[in-house]
Amino acid sequence: MPLSKINFKPGINKEETDYANEGGWVDGDKIRFRKGRAEKIGGWEKYSTNTLLGSARALHSWISLGGTKYLGIGTTNKYYIEEGGTYNDVTPIRKTTTNAATFSATDGSSTVTVTDAGHGAVNGDSVTFSSAVSLGGNVTAVVLNQEYQINLVTGTNTYEITAKDTSGSTVTANSSDDPSTGGGNGGSSTDAVYQINSGLDFYVQSTGWGVGTWGAGGWGSSTALSSANQLRLWTHDNYGEDLIINPRGGGIYRWIENDGVETRAVELATTSGANLVPTLGLQTITSETDRHLIVLGADPLNDAGTARTGTLDPMLVAFSDQENPLQFEPLSTNTAGSLRLSSGSSIVGGLKARQEILIWTDTSLYSMNFIGPPLTFAINLINEGAGLIGPKAFCNSPKGVYYMSKNGFYFYNGSVQQIPCSVQDYVFSDLDESQAYKCFAGLNEEFSEVWFFYPSISDNTREISRYAIFNYEEGSWSIGSLERYSWLAAGVLDRPLAAGENGSKYVYEHEKGFNNDVSAMDGVFIESADIDIADGDNFVFLKRILPDILFVNDVGTSQDPAINVVVKRRDFSNQTLSTDSTTQITPNSTYGSLRSRARQFVLRFESDDDNTEDDKKNYKWRLGSTRVEIQSSGRR
Repeated sequence: MPLSKINFKPGINKEETDYANEGGWVDGDKIRFRKGRAEKIGGWEKYSTNTLLGSARALHSWISLGGTKYLGIGTTNKYYIEEGGTYNDVTPIRKTTTNAATFSATDGSSTVTVTDAGHGAVNGDSVTFSSAVSLGGNVTAVVLNQEYQINLVTGTNTYEITAKDTSGSTVTANSSDDPSTGGGNGGSSTDAVYQINSGLDFYVQSTGWGVGTWGAGGWGSSTALSSANQLRLWTHDNYGEDLIINPRGGGIYRWIENDGVETRAVELATTSGANLVPTLGLQTITSETDRHLIVLGADPLNDAGTARTGTLDPMLVAFSDQENPLQFEPLSTNTAGSLRLSSGSSIVGGLKARQEILIWTDTSLYSMNFIGPPLTFAINLINEGAGLIGPKAFCNSPKGVYYMSKNGFYFYNGSVQQIPCSVQDYVFSDLDESQAYKCFAGLNEEFSEVWFFYPSISDNTREISRYAIFNYEEGSWSIGSLERYSWLAAGVLDRPLAAGENGSKYVYEHEKGFNNDVSAMDGVFIESADIDIADGDNFVFLKRILPDILFVNDVGTSQDPAINVVVKRRDFSNQTLSTDSTTQITPNSTYGSLRSRARQFVLRFESDDDNTEDDKKNYKWRLGSTRVEIQSSGRR
């Protein structure tokens, strides 16, 4: 019998039925489409072997005038600046207490209770002690005088930490540390330096149970949401060489490059020379051409115009004087001021685009343009009805701006257009809406792709676990599973970066090799829609398959790569598919013998995860035109 060539249509299509999508693909994982063909995505390696404290939901790179490359990393608990592979902790200081903190330990326990009146800490905060003396036993001065993460806040004046040595190993108190048998309290000279409050690793949709710390408020009372009891999302932007950072809903801080990575970021509002700088904000952006610092969702001035209220206005846009990020008082002699948006209930996010700043609310999109004095900026409503699903759910591209709304994917280049999407219902019906604020998008320009990451109901982790890739040059979509918290497009750095977790929290360099860090990338597959002959009028014998597969080994490696071709079959569209055969294909394979009889069959191409560990690594595969030998086998 003659061979039949099957050229599959590019892209995963979840909108059609498996039968109606004949000639297409219906499922896959870790597959992209390039020039119309399906291939395994690129791999990733650790950017640094150092780990992070907290989930890194914000990445930002820049380069100093001296040529030093920096990477800013905002996590649930910290803010780091990476230089030369080292993560430097520049988290701002919230409070310092002097000669106030005391300690209490229990024989046989590693838990130490700290008493410090009105500490203001929350679970997960970092505090550094100094000038403490030994409790008398294992809990020595060396053990106490270091940085700790607070395990549990037990009251407004007390909290618990776990004693450790300088290597991080747990230290257990003995009877000499226990105050009931003569142990001390660390002395009367202990100082405590508290970093700004940590945020949460999950989104809280309202006030109430689970928002505040244990014991805060009376029974049945609610707790107002703040940066400390909400999902921690950072924004960051450069003002010259310096970095402006803002935990969403929290203060605005500046790290000065000339002071070095050993110094911490400092709150702008308390900096010498600051005048009416917002004390709170949802996001900060610098307007590069006109050099204004812009705060989205700032706290407004009081009625007298003499101070900030300390209460967020989620629709207010405040901006500094030109060339002066410390001057926010509107005067006739400067360009500082503010504007208030009207469409929506809260600003969700903002992005610098081509000669404009885009600002999304939960329902709408605005364009902000510099027009000069006396108004300084003009705000134009671009679209109502297509707001932003999460503060990071957008990205710039060479074509324009792509973003994710609550009900679809959109493109902006002067006007808003919805992107036709062949996986839209699949994504949005599985989206965990309770954690939708975690959604983010990232550009992978080398492959003309935008990656949209989202939390999945099916995975039930409340964390980002899946993605949809849009190839904006070819218009195709693909899907997959991958736990990532943030994305940074290539630019200052050669490859895209993404933060994720593999036992510990790391930043990964993507499109580097073809592995999952030091392990093989398992679970790579793509599955076709149903294939038949003459609209399924006859049964067919599937006798041979001649796959057209290109194997590409990573440079400098040598292995024996393989993939499996799995044939599935059924006689009617509503029947469950049955796996009929699995054939291993290597670079030297000519064809695979099959013996399958059905009205409809499906082809699944997958990495051979049962191959040896070495042979599973360091290669990708790309599909060409598959040929099959099919013979008619009657109607029954």
